[in-house]
Amino acid sequence: MAVIVKYVVVRDGVEKMTFTTKKEADAYDKMLDIAENLNGFIGASGLELSDETLEGLSMYLAENRDQVSAILKGASPRPKAEEPAVEAPEKPAKKAASAKTPRATKKKA
Repeated sequence: MAVIVKYVVVRDGVEKMTFTTKKEADAYDKMLDIAENLNGFIGASGLELSDETLEGLSMYLAENRDQVSAILKGASPRPKAEEPAVEAPEKPAKKAASAKTPRATKKKA
């Protein structure tokens, strides 16, 4: 029998997401905190947004907080990559110095 550890993020008694690592669960929980704070901040602006639009906007900004932070500091927005770049496969490592191949030696006549 296998033992599986799961980390569940719960908000207001509702399970939001399940993760296999505590780090991922904590990061998601932090993102939800940020989205909640943004929701209150944008909601207080007086802009007429539906609750659905306000929630979607808040989640989008929270999910992209690193890019939003850079934009607020004056950087140009980076285009969102559609697919992650595929890395070239690594070249095989050279043999270690201790595993030298024998060399042919010349015999003196």
